[in-house]
Amino acid sequence: MKQYQEAANYIKGKIGNIEPKIAIILGSGLGVLSEEITEKIVIPYKEIPNFPVSTVSGHAGELIIGKLQGKTIIAMNGRSHYYEGYDLKEATFPIRVFKLLGIEDMILTNAAGGINVNYKPGDFMIINDHLSFFAESVLRGANIDEFGPRFPDMSEVYKKDRIKKLEEIIKKHTGRVNVGVYAYMKGPTYETPAEIRALRTLGADAVGMSTVPEAIVANHSGMKVSAISCITNMAAGILDRKLTHDEVKETADRVKMTFKEIIKEYVTVL
Repeated sequence: MKQYQEAANYIKGKIGNIEPKIAIILGSGLGVLSEEITEKIVIPYKEIPNFPVSTVSGHAGELIIGKLQGKTIIAMNGRSHYYEGYDLKEATFPIRVFKLLGIEDMILTNAAGGINVNYKPGDFMIINDHLSFFAESVLRGANIDEFGPRFPDMSEVYKKDRIKKLEEIIKKHTGRVNVGVYAYMKGPTYETPAEIRALRTLGADAVGMSTVPEAIVANHSGMKVSAISCITNMAAGILDRKLTHDEVKETADRVKMTFKEIIKEYVTVL
């Protein structure tokens, strides 16, 4: 708790009386939204006490506080992942810091592989549930009661009213909308074709290496969570080609302007 408080106090010292209520985590290649934030204060992660530092290409590694569509927000331009060598408590450290800063709405974004064969690269999928039992729980260990209960309910991690709002906005901007289940895998390897077949059988529509740990911690802390996947590639075995991170970044770059407009409009209705 002392470490969370140190980080929160440092950020408060930088932003003064500014009180953001919305936090946005920008996934691989989706940092373009940062360009739309005005009156911004930029804090590199490496300057914040105890804060994990991003090491992956496409993740800038900076906290941006400012105005988006008239709303005061915090944006994480890049995130940290379990596969980088952080344990899950370290990777999700920023979420609890945000709780101490008074954040009420958490918007999570990511680049994901499409498991649902009706999806195509460049699509957006609103997450309505997730699979995460292949990884250890981010809440393992002593519970911090100041954040939430020992056994948190998980029946509505992704809030239905937020999903409805996102459906309307995404359909308006793209003409189609996907709502589905996101499977969290630890990485850094992409999944095997057999693993993808298993995940499809279990009901997954997309797969990735982030988001779920943050969603669990945010839900535990009482935040309202919403999440969007950019389907940047089809998962292993669906198409006859190898998967690369370059493809992820290229697809994210192709749809980044649409993504930006979706998030800008979504922020106005929160």
